[in-house]
Amino acid sequence: MTPTLTIDVCFDLICPWCLIGKRNLNTALEEFRASRPDIQLRIVWRGLPLLPATPPAGEPYQEFYLRRLGSPAAVAARRAQVREAGQLAGVDFAFDDITVLPNTLAAHALVELVARNGDEAQTEQLIEALFQAYFMDARDIGDLAVLLDIAGECGLTISLQQLVSASSTAKSANGAVNVSGVPYYVFNDRFALSGAHPPATLREAIQRSVNELVS
Repeated sequence: MTPTLTIDVCFDLICPWCLIGKRNLNTALEEFRASRPDIQLRIVWRGLPLLPATPPAGEPYQEFYLRRLGSPAAVAARRAQVREAGQLAGVDFAFDDITVLPNTLAAHALVELVARNGDEAQTEQLIEALFQAYFMDARDIGDLAVLLDIAGECGLTISLQQLVSASSTAKSANGAVNVSGVPYYVFNDRFALSGAHPPATLREAIQRSVNELVS
């Protein structure tokens, strides 16, 4: 039987560090798979809305961060930090174009719906598309119509009724694991990493987990 390493990834779609972390994880996975094709890697994406109390229609994005960070200078400094890290991961954030801070419960419900009924590749493609839509294309991923459009662009057939039903029963991943921030990675339920680590660190964690798995 092929040894399987499961990596649980807790994330939120409005977290830029989660997109950076996802890109870094992809790089680490590609490098590891090239060197160890005998190991099966299974990625489980667990949505963790950071701001579940956000109004369903969202709220003004720029005003939210100004209020949260206290001044235009603080906002600019934070964005510069994130942009620098993003460039290393191949991400070009369009923060200035974003107008709506969305409630991500429906978006996470869509991801969970696809994960239950599709495969890992479809789920990963959808998550990437949602990140792209929000951070680079400034689309409102709290809007159900936008979510259905994005699903369609990924070749997925999801009805409004399915999405509404999934959204009404959506639950946070926080009940499953003790998570205080994202991105958060759990390797085979043995140990965890918190934060947007570089590919080398993630690959070391994967290798450590595999060593324990096959020892």
